[in-house]
Amino acid sequence: MKRKGMAWMLAALMVALSVVGSGAPSSAQSDEAAATTSTTVVGPQYDTTHVYVTPGAVDAFVASWGATFGGTHTAKVVTNVTPTPSKTESELVFSPVGNLSVFDFRTPAPYPFGAERTGWLMSDFDKGVRLARQSGAHLVVAPFDDPIGRDAIVQFPGGINAQLYRHTKTPSYAPLETVPDNRVYLTPDSAEEFLRSYLRFTGGRIVSDHRAADGGDIGLPRETYRRIALRSPFGNTVVSVTDGHLPRCTGYEPIRRAIARAAQEQREATA
Repeated sequence: MKRKGMAWMLAALMVALSVVGSGAPSSAQSDEAAATTSTTVVGPQYDTTHVYVTPGAVDAFVASWGATFGGTHTAKVVTNVTPTPSKTESELVFSPVGNLSVFDFRTPAPYPFGAERTGWLMSDFDKGVRLARQSGAHLVVAPFDDPIGRDAIVQFPGGINAQLYRHTKTPSYAPLETVPDNRVYLTPDSAEEFLRSYLRFTGGRIVSDHRAADGGDIGLPRETYRRIALRSPFGNTVVSVTDGHLPRCTGYEPIRRAIARAAQEQREATA
């Protein structure tokens, strides 16, 4: 499996300003508003971005992240986090702008591990898996035990994977100072189905739907694309709907850090 962790790292560090547009609401918004399905969300500080680094790069990555965003990290452990035999060096990174689960696999990572963008803590794991499937997501890795709890991987329409998890011992993480935007890239063929499923599961809503956003945001100057901003108890998501003709690196970044936006909000609050 080709690892994209370092590409994710570079893209996440290069992009600091999150921009959302406005426009006509999607047809999925009415479906989301009518949905009564409750989620099992705990909070965005428990939704860790999964980063797969190239072998031996954990220390350099964690040091670079800490120097850029601040925060702390756990000690590294070597363990098996998949349902089949494998070995990875694993570390949690905590920062004011989002938390990471970092993996440096010593063995090949079993499919489909590495394709999931985030891990979401469930207050009720079994219910979370059931609700994901009811929302239209597919179970691509059935529930399994890991050294500290249970996990499963679900896939929303459009091929967007997320890991659901619970810990045997309930974790306690500090609230985030700013909530990052999870970046999702889709084609027009899958966008509406994704929105219906994703919003139903997360209990989210559409806050803007800009159907002619500036393509310069994603490396396509003089072109336009559809940009949809979502908010939910799980955190923020920005959906970019394109024809798939994207420049190199665009699409690999799992998150977009809202550092400049947060700084602007802070300046306005203290003005």
